[in-house]
Amino acid sequence: MTPPGWYPDPQAPHLERWWDGGTWTAHRRTPSGLPAPPTPTAAGAAGAASGRAKAVALISAGAVLATAIVGGATVLRTDELRAGTDTAINTAPTGPPPPSLVVDQLNGITLPVPTGWTSPSYLAQDDVVMTTDGTYACPADTGRCRHGEVQSRTAGSADGSSARTVAERDVPDAAETAYGHDPGGRRPFGGIRSHQVVKAGRVAVAGGDGYLVRWRVRTAEGPGGYVQSLAFPSHTGIPAPVVVRFVFDAGPDGPPLSDMDAITSGIRPVDRKPEG
Repeated sequence: MTPPGWYPDPQAPHLERWWDGGTWTAHRRTPSGLPAPPTPTAAGAAGAASGRAKAVALISAGAVLATAIVGGATVLRTDELRAGTDTAINTAPTGPPPPSLVVDQLNGITLPVPTGWTSPSYLAQDDVVMTTDGTYACPADTGRCRHGEVQSRTAGSADGSSARTVAERDVPDAAETAYGHDPGGRRPFGGIRSHQVVKAGRVAVAGGDGYLVRWRVRTAEGPGGYVQSLAFPSHTGIPAPVVVRFVFDAGPDGPPLSDMDAITSGIRPVDRKPEG
């Protein structure tokens, strides 16, 4: 089978089209990677963002992705989002460079893989690009959970919304997906009790202007966790922004929040080599 990637569009040979490994998607661009000329098909490309396979290559050592945390798409209905002021956030790395990178070809970015994290050569689950090592029994005894997960996806709308608007819209769903209900309707953490905005602001990412919103989520069972939605412009010609979701368990077993900042600051366009 032909692996996922950008190939000449059989319906428009002057353009490239994303093949997800099994079928053609609505994502198109010019061979140079610039946005495709606007057409009704291209304008609706972002709607096919979620639920598609992506090729993700791991550079240097890595491991195969196992079961991810939880799924679902129910909107969080706790207290409303209280976004912070539109201030710039510094996420400059403070430690040594990561041992490996993961390449998201569809969204045109590379992400650093910190020590203690793993990523597959090809995704076993849509959008998930890396998880922490190992699993544990979910606090509500509904299966196995992971202490950390990072997803890379295309925003579901290309309506010209700012990165701030996209991030603020995405974070409630990210929280509910991670700590609310799974696809089977179960609640691995007993449900979400409350949330608090702990960080929100502009951030430089992948050579462009992005915006992040980070929530501290408290659950009925277990220590809860931190959920962050990071939005920034795509470099592949897709009109909708890229959204990177972070899910970190709180407590002593969860990954350090410094990993969240290190991954954010280390995101690069695929045609740009990592610094250092």
